[in-house]
Amino acid sequence: MANFYLVEELADATVGGLVTVAGPEAKHIATVSRTRVGEPLLVGNGRGLVVSGVAESVAPASVEVRVDEVRRADAASPAIRLAQALAKGDRDELAIQAATELGVDGVIPWQAERSVSRWAGPKLEKGRERWATIVREAVKQSMRPWAPEVAQLASTKQLSELAATHRVLVLEPTAQHPITSITPDGRDLLLVVGPEGGIAPAELDQLQAAGAELVRLGDSVLRTSTAGPAAIAVLSAALRRW
Repeated sequence: MANFYLVEELADATVGGLVTVAGPEAKHIATVSRTRVGEPLLVGNGRGLVVSGVAESVAPASVEVRVDEVRRADAASPAIRLAQALAKGDRDELAIQAATELGVDGVIPWQAERSVSRWAGPKLEKGRERWATIVREAVKQSMRPWAPEVAQLASTKQLSELAATHRVLVLEPTAQHPITSITPDGRDLLLVVGPEGGIAPAELDQLQAAGAELVRLGDSVLRTSTAGPAAIAVLSAALRRW
């Protein structure tokens, strides 16, 4: 199977033409994957464009791909976005990695009341950049034509405001209705996942007052690292993406 690389600057490509891969991606192709001339490669721009071809020339500074096929994929609609609460250790990172592989269309880091991890000062942009790197690598691993956007850190108030444009589903173990009871209605979906200690009652009230729906994933309580990906799998089936 051909390896997949992201070149955000890739704007157009034609069958029979050449696509150039430079920078860290070229170095990875040449020195890590040890790709040889004539071997297949996939190159995408993260915005729906994917070209397949064979390596015409390979060097750490630049790789040229002779294009065999050009594919343009539409963005998924309705979209599924994940508001993932910051969590200790790498549990939030595991969540967004798996969510990306499973098809999430956008990721929102959420500073929940009970989040042990805090993004402030220099950590604010550093944390977002770290998440963006994780998402980018997961896109490459899963060979997705569209790369999810990682938004700026959001507060509970900002998540509540998104109920004006999204159907907000809050994962809550004590909720009356299971997520499998949800029937998609055409609106973009926003999944809200709390930290290790759960979502604080005041936050649940605020989200519900804005129109959010509380749903549960079965009778067990999942870790914050697995709840979001599990819900995305359920919704992907309901939306007939799978």
